Amino acid sequence: MTDTEVLRYTAFSHDPAGGNPAGVVLDAAGLDDAAMLEIAAALGYSETAFLTAPPEGLGGPEGRSFTVRYFSPKAEVSFCGHATVATAVALAERTGPGELLFATPAGPVPVDVIAEADGRLRATLTSVEPHTEEIAAADLTEALAALDWPQADLDPAFPPRIAFAGARHLVLGAATRARLADLAYDFARLEALMRRLDLTTVQLVHRAGPAEFHVRDPFPVGGVVEDPATGAAAAAFGAYARELGLVPQDAVLTLHQGEDMGRPGVLTVELRAGDSRVRVGGGGVRIA
Repeated sequence: MTDTEVLRYTAFSHDPAGGNPAGVVLDAAGLDDAAMLEIAAALGYSETAFLTAPPEGLGGPEGRSFTVRYFSPKAEVSFCGHATVATAVALAERTGPGELLFATPAGPVPVDVIAEADGRLRATLTSVEPHTEEIAAADLTEALAALDWPQADLDPAFPPRIAFAGARHLVLGAATRARLADLAYDFARLEALMRRLDLTTVQLVHRAGPAEFHVRDPFPVGGVVEDPATGAAAAAFGAYARELGLVPQDAVLTLHQGEDMGRPGVLTVELRAGDSRVRVGGGGVRIA
């Protein structure tokens, strides 16, 4: 394990000081679960991605398909959007832009990497099939108590739901930007609820315009207070917003995340009529 090369990339920003940092291990063939968890914990980022050979029959572009697993400092997670973007950018730097296919624990995830006019790389993932579900009133009450949010601070236009697009996230709408900015929650209490409901993050959202949102994602189950830019939650939110009619069936949404942490990032969420999947894209760059 000591010889394992662990790359460091940030996703959803072209600034190494912005977005969400992720670890990337491009060759994890010799690592078992304990070793991967140890690397992720030592690195301390919200997730680290580990690549191995693709499973038989995955398909995808020859030489550009991989198995990917994601570990937080505390546990393996089923899917991580920012580590997927970071990994795709790392691969594109070595083999060029184009299509990639990742076999994740949540299912196959295609990623398209392009070089923008200035040469910077941008990756867009396509989620697995999403869905949403109701949250029990008692569980919502417990979530609000852990967050120390009065019921009146919720935006009534955003009904609380659990949304999935590779991982489960509780979506809560904040009535004001000030409510969203003031995040000080009971770590252990929220973690306990999230473990019981199998949640990866809580997606806190404030609408700034018809297609523009500010978001924050507490992530106590991963061992960190807050995730700076959360691609999996962005995909889940896109599915949620479309299903509830909060945005058109065809839409491009802009999510601002990380500003309140001093690591600003931008996530682009694309919805296409006739395709239930959600596309989430953003820039990425290596952290020196």
